[in-house]
Amino acid sequence: MFDKLDDILIHYEELMRMLGDPDVTQDTKRFTKLMKEQADLAPIVEAYKQYKQAKQDVEDSLAMLEEESDEEMREMAKEELADAKKRIEDLEHELKILLLPKDPNDDKNIILEIRAGAGGDEAALFAAELYRMYTNYADSHRWKVEIISLNENGIGGFKEVVAMVTGKGAYSKLKYESGVHRVQRVPETESGGRIHTSTATVAVMPEAEEVDVQIDMNDCRIDVMRASGNGGQCVNTTDSAVRLTHMPTGIVIYSQTEKSQLQNKEKAFRLLRSKLYDIELEKRQSSEAEERRSQIGTGDRSEKIRTYNFPQGRVTDHRIKLTLYKIDSIMNGDIQELLDNLIAADQAAKLSKLNEQV
Repeated sequence: MFDKLDDILIHYEELMRMLGDPDVTQDTKRFTKLMKEQADLAPIVEAYKQYKQAKQDVEDSLAMLEEESDEEMREMAKEELADAKKRIEDLEHELKILLLPKDPNDDKNIILEIRAGAGGDEAALFAAELYRMYTNYADSHRWKVEIISLNENGIGGFKEVVAMVTGKGAYSKLKYESGVHRVQRVPETESGGRIHTSTATVAVMPEAEEVDVQIDMNDCRIDVMRASGNGGQCVNTTDSAVRLTHMPTGIVIYSQTEKSQLQNKEKAFRLLRSKLYDIELEKRQSSEAEERRSQIGTGDRSEKIRTYNFPQGRVTDHRIKLTLYKIDSIMNGDIQELLDNLIAADQAAKLSKLNEQV
């Protein structure tokens, strides 16, 4: 590990030298690429420098203990030695995590797809609440959320909503949310006060760029029609809605949220690219089934991953056996504690697998 870290340190210093070169700064494409590489390596380099300093502090403290006879100074040296050893232990763990292979999709924007599952209108209401939860979380990170398609049930619920979430690291944070989310509560329509169980399915897909997926236009059929919805300017007045059908896969995308047909068409193709990219990722991951089983959560969409129990005020993530008693704040978008624990569990699983291979 330390040979690799030394190589990274040398490469980082070379990157810094190149970034100061006037010839490089004038080449925008190269400069941007080097800046991204430098930003990716900076946390590793900083942690490694701290590690080396802690090692030096251990040596200095040991030398002081050998030379010093004053008891007060020796006690101080012992405290500094213990602190430095603890820092070394913590930094070794941090460096192992930083050196784990990075998911190439982590920095991508995402397509968020939420569908009502079992439970009729109550499931649709829950799907709408999940959408608001993720929207509030995105707002807290200053990410942009843009609806691509929406199918409402007339009482404030969503049968299906598809949205683009644009923001640095969106996929790295939300990729663990794919799966079946279950709600247990007494619906407002329930006169007998019985607790109902409903579900909604969440899919989080990295946004695919044109370089990631090539679409053959001969494989696509595009139909245009008048948008349908709850009113508003331009709705039902022009043929602006687009239905895009990808014949080889049978994927059908309906986009009607924009006023212009061109914008709706562009959104539909963005979603199609991401769906095709996601299918390719699924194939790749299923061929690495063993590795996938050892990791937390970008897995099977049919897996029940979380329960939101309103009567008891608790949210339980079944993958990591974590229960939090703050359902109101979670439904308002305060999901960072859940995500942090999922990320930590995923890293621990990957580290364990790495240690087995050594």
